[in-house]
Amino acid sequence: MRKKIWILLSFLILQVAAFQSSAAIGDWKAYMAYSEVQEIEEAGNWIFVQASSNLYAYNRNDQSIQTFSKMDFLNDCDIQHIAYNKTAKRLLILYSNANIDLMNTQNWSVQNLPDYYAATITGDKTINGIYMYGKFAYLCYGLGIIKLNMAEGEISDTYTLGFKVNWCEIRDNQIYAYSQEEGTYRAALSDNLLDRNRWSKVGAYTAPKKEDKSELMKLVSSLQPGGPKYNHFWYMKFIHNQLYTCGGAFLSGISLDTRPGTIQVLNRDNWTIYQDDIRNTTGYQYQDINCVEPDIHDPNHVFASGRTGLYEFTDGKLTHYYNKDNSILEAAVDRGTVLDNNYVLVHSLLSDESGKLWILNSQATHRSIIEMKDNQLIAHDQKTLNANGYSLSAMTGLMKDRQGRLWFVNDNHETPAIVCYQPETDEVKMFSKPFTNQDGAEINLYYIRCIKEDLEHNLWIGTDQGPFYITPHFLDDTQPTLTQVKVPRNDGTNYADYLLGGVDITCMAVDQANRKWFGTSNNGIYLISADNMEQIHHFTATNSKLLSNNIESLAINDATGEVFIGTNKGLCSYMSDATATNEEMTQDNVWAYPNPVKPDYTGLITITGLSLDADVKIVSTSGTLVNQGRSNGGTYTWNGNDLKGRRVASGIYMVETATSNGEKGTVCKIAIIR
Repeated sequence: MRKKIWILLSFLILQVAAFQSSAAIGDWKAYMAYSEVQEIEEAGNWIFVQASSNLYAYNRNDQSIQTFSKMDFLNDCDIQHIAYNKTAKRLLILYSNANIDLMNTQNWSVQNLPDYYAATITGDKTINGIYMYGKFAYLCYGLGIIKLNMAEGEISDTYTLGFKVNWCEIRDNQIYAYSQEEGTYRAALSDNLLDRNRWSKVGAYTAPKKEDKSELMKLVSSLQPGGPKYNHFWYMKFIHNQLYTCGGAFLSGISLDTRPGTIQVLNRDNWTIYQDDIRNTTGYQYQDINCVEPDIHDPNHVFASGRTGLYEFTDGKLTHYYNKDNSILEAAVDRGTVLDNNYVLVHSLLSDESGKLWILNSQATHRSIIEMKDNQLIAHDQKTLNANGYSLSAMTGLMKDRQGRLWFVNDNHETPAIVCYQPETDEVKMFSKPFTNQDGAEINLYYIRCIKEDLEHNLWIGTDQGPFYITPHFLDDTQPTLTQVKVPRNDGTNYADYLLGGVDITCMAVDQANRKWFGTSNNGIYLISADNMEQIHHFTATNSKLLSNNIESLAINDATGEVFIGTNKGLCSYMSDATATNEEMTQDNVWAYPNPVKPDYTGLITITGLSLDADVKIVSTSGTLVNQGRSNGGTYTWNGNDLKGRRVASGIYMVETATSNGEKGTVCKIAIIR
């Protein structure tokens, strides 16, 4: 029997056209940063490093590096502290949300201990210090000390002292609790430590002595665990078969963290970090870069912008910097005062096929829309876009529709707006409050976050009150109707609910099956069907490998279906089942994976490279039909079962394809080994 299987496998290798390796549908992947070293712990031959709030390990023996993430080992992300317990041979991994993992350093097995994370505690749950003693870890927090049994993986006791404990230690059979607020308290280990009265104040606060880890730090600083430099991905764009990203999160009127200027480009698994020591060259802050735009004709020619003007890069190096002093860009106006070059607000850019770069200059005295052609800047000032004596303060989301019109939104509560600009006529139409839906009901929008065109040419608007769309012909109206999709409840009534009504939509993407991906501010990601009636997925940090429920950006590799997800805790991706279509299906562009399907594989089998809405039939070598359906964009998936839901037997299976209008496509083969 084994011999027959190997003959079958050999036959497949000879018969199937070039096989390409791909991630399986439904796979998650993390792209974590490890550049900023925070804590180091030794565990035998392994050195564990907390870096950029993530974790990796270095083996002294073979110089290998093992990275860890929520995708493959850990149960959470955004690590606050790590600490090693020699007795239990376990690494304590403490997350910023108070979740705890215990990792066996011998085999990487991880036990999650969510008790403290789930506990209802009035006050600050931040762990301020960790002290190891025997098999126990003592965790100092806002109201006292938690005693954790590292060997058994359970909380043994909680000593509620009523004040913040910064650190603790045990010596001479006494436990000492050190508090910057209250001083030093002590109790005998033999006493009932649960009794607050057993603790007595013995002096003022004493700071802990730091362990000298300079030699370890010197070693670790030479390591290259890979990944991006930062975990910031406020904006992303997939073009030229690369993912271009930047991290700034600044918008006028919205309180967001200041982030270092950074552009990080992913090509397959390799990261290119653009020059970021730019302040030394310009003399101005290089922070809050929230838009990156590659030249549509040259992947190495890239523009970036945000809070501090416009930057031009070639091969990752700065070549030009445009500000209010050396160009027609204008600085922001704040309460009547014109600011300096640290506030030249350009929140959106777009490179078009003609070689032009379109620039939106927010909160400026005169400027609003600027065109760059052959390094010359041309102003298209629009009085329509002026409010309070300056241009709209948060113009973002610049895109071009299929009719050549430019669209963007103003993401600001004072004047939430949708804007259409026609370059050929230099005409602008701005649509602002009041907005109404298809029933004539007024919609009270505070923030309009983003705008995207779907494959049917509808324009989708992401807002703090959910998603809306406007039809391609709406410009005949003075004020467009914002359509809210009504999803029937199907409960015997005529009632329906608005699609994601009231959900704060922060970003959107449309895949090659015309499905809509909606990122939210605190509720993860939704995938909605092409007809807008079905919720296909709702990924959260709890029910999936998603790093965080706070989604900042989305981008899709249409060739593979990989959906890149920028969160406030880093970058991850999900391998979806919709890819770009081919007009013609041939043996060179239609293929299946995994192929062969090995006995231990239980996931979906994917056929890719198909035409739009292609008809797919899967038959055995005897001609028996085992599966059929229609493609999702350029992809079709098969669970390996026949029409009766039974697992198919070992053998070669033919994938027969045809276009949506019945024209015959190609045939590819799949080998299945049970």
